[in-house]
Amino acid sequence: MEIKQFYDKALSQLSYAIESQGQIVLVDPARDIQPYLDFAKQHDGEIVAVLETHPHADFASSHLEISKRFNVPVYINSKAGVYYDATELGHNEEVQIGDLIFRALFTPGHSPDHNAYLLLENGTEKAVFSGDALFVGDVGRPDLREGVGNMQVSKKELAGMMYDTINKVFSNLDDDTIVYPAHGPGSLCGKNMGKELETTIGKERSNNWAFQIQDKDQFVTDFLDGQAFIPIYFPYEVKVNRKGIDSAEEDIHKIFDAKTIDEKALIIDVRDQEKFKKGHLKQSINIQLGDDSSKFETWLGSIVGPDESFNLVAEDQAMLEKAVRRTAKIAYESHITGMTYQLEQYDLYADQQIDLQDFKQNPDDYTILDIRNEPEIADGKIFEKAIHVPLPELRERITEVPDQRPVVVHCAGGYRSAAGSSILATEFADVAVYDLSKAISDFK
Repeated sequence: MEIKQFYDKALSQLSYAIESQGQIVLVDPARDIQPYLDFAKQHDGEIVAVLETHPHADFASSHLEISKRFNVPVYINSKAGVYYDATELGHNEEVQIGDLIFRALFTPGHSPDHNAYLLLENGTEKAVFSGDALFVGDVGRPDLREGVGNMQVSKKELAGMMYDTINKVFSNLDDDTIVYPAHGPGSLCGKNMGKELETTIGKERSNNWAFQIQDKDQFVTDFLDGQAFIPIYFPYEVKVNRKGIDSAEEDIHKIFDAKTIDEKALIIDVRDQEKFKKGHLKQSINIQLGDDSSKFETWLGSIVGPDESFNLVAEDQAMLEKAVRRTAKIAYESHITGMTYQLEQYDLYADQQIDLQDFKQNPDDYTILDIRNEPEIADGKIFEKAIHVPLPELRERITEVPDQRPVVVHCAGGYRSAAGSSILATEFADVAVYDLSKAISDFK
């Protein structure tokens, strides 16, 4: 037996391939199937099944593509109400892969249709693939599926379900059972995840807050408190995964055949903020692609709605291709209507640079906009007179930002303020908009 963990740092997403006797089962596979094909080739094995823990809210799963390509079943809980041809697994029902047994454990709380999968070898508990039910140091938040999906369940009801899942399912597993979750630190599917990418039931029993609270009402109260924002693409992603989605390759090839800018659609410029500020297309929003660990996908899906079309602007062909493929991870590739990296053929607009000394001496001459999230300002604002509008809400609430004085936008480190200031600049034609960027460190 071999268990291979695949980690997408950008989405903090974990998926798995488990091989036994040449047979391979995948758990919660990401959109790009190439890593799983490489694993199968390396082990001279055959992909024979997919185990889905639930319809995910933060990424597009490749379960349908794999099922069609290899003619294999996709196992999921019946309550998910999927539209593809799935094989339903209820609590304690089992599937054999090679010499291994995978036992479905019904574990609602993050979603009302969630299965975890307990791996048994020779009758011994080896591991549990816990999906979004159990993380390192945390459990999957209960508010993402309120009003979304096949079942209409409130977040309070889901929180109560999670209490039962912890105390009636996970607490009954052996201490040595390895826990393989679907997410690591940085994921918006939880709020207090540890840095490790795997754990054990024993460690979680001792260290995870969810195992420590004995009173159910108190558990529900603590669980609902302090959850992060919900990106606007999350409900769309649940729909995508309930329906299933085919390979992105056909859409990607079509996209690269049409490289001109569609002037009727949004323009998302993925270049580094410094290059963006020196010259960009008018009405552009700067969502930086960054490296493989940046949160580009999350912020794209938080700023651009699933019903909107958009253009991509990059520095070169390689960056453009990378941006398209990362866009496909959240099933947004079909929304791309144009693209370019040849900016020399367009009229470009440079951003004004803030006079940092004047701002420090005369802060009242500026409107200061804090675009951090609610939990980040719980301990107070960096600038007491700042207006607070979280970045994911800025496009909808832009009228709340006064336009009588120059506007200075800040976040915690500079990445989000680049996006926020560019959003404001598309609307504030007669007022200077400044990105405080990394200079925010001077004021902390």
